[in-house]
Amino acid sequence: MPATVMRPKNIETINHFLAVVWDDGSETIVDLERLRRGCPCAVCKGEVNILVASAPAPQNYTPASFELRGWQYVGGYAIQPTWGDGHASGIYSFDYLKKLESAA
Repeated sequence: MPATVMRPKNIETINHFLAVVWDDGSETIVDLERLRRGCPCAVCKGEVNILVASAPAPQNYTPASFELRGWQYVGGYAIQPTWGDGHASGIYSFDYLKKLESAA
């Protein structure tokens, strides 16, 4: 039997945290700085393709880097935040959001 995918029932920014209530009633709360520093995009984390691995450039965070301006759903599996410094290329799967909280 395939595993069920947890989906958000509600997502809110509360002070300096992203709070997610899942469809099973459980909650995930992630500090916004942890969320931004954990951005999974190629610019922030680097990337590997068949020919070469590319290391990420050093990040120059500012206070705006940790201000969540908004987010949108990506398909039925992720969200894509927009940060105060204009960064918006990270796609955070629902599973990854849960892992960011548990890494605290």
